[in-house]
Amino acid sequence: MAKKLNSLSDLGLVYSTNKDFIPSQTDPDDSPDHTPLSNQKIRVRPESVKGGKFMTRISGFNLPDGELEKIAKSLKTRIGVGGSAKDQEIIIQGNQVEKVIEFLKSYGFKDCKRSGG
Repeated sequence: MAKKLNSLSDLGLVYSTNKDFIPSQTDPDDSPDHTPLSNQKIRVRPESVKGGKFMTRISGFNLPDGELEKIAKSLKTRIGVGGSAKDQEIIIQGNQVEKVIEFLKSYGFKDCKRSGG
């Protein structure tokens, strides 16, 4: 999916009047801007929703959308519940905090803790 451009500055340098200017040969998309899994601080917290039901919110991810969706699908399959992944968060149906923490640690996230109630 292409990045959404909010202003002209998002395009980067387009034109320079400096006669000695040499454009960089590196592509900005090649640089890894995501933190390794073992260095991410993931927080898992249960939340009450309407009707006395619970959901588990997992936040703190710094991953590309495709990778986040892949983790969410594996997690939902392992636990056997529904959920979704968007805005760098995964939401799982039910109070599944302990199962989620166990799964994420086995997946490679070292700093994965319970947060909130």
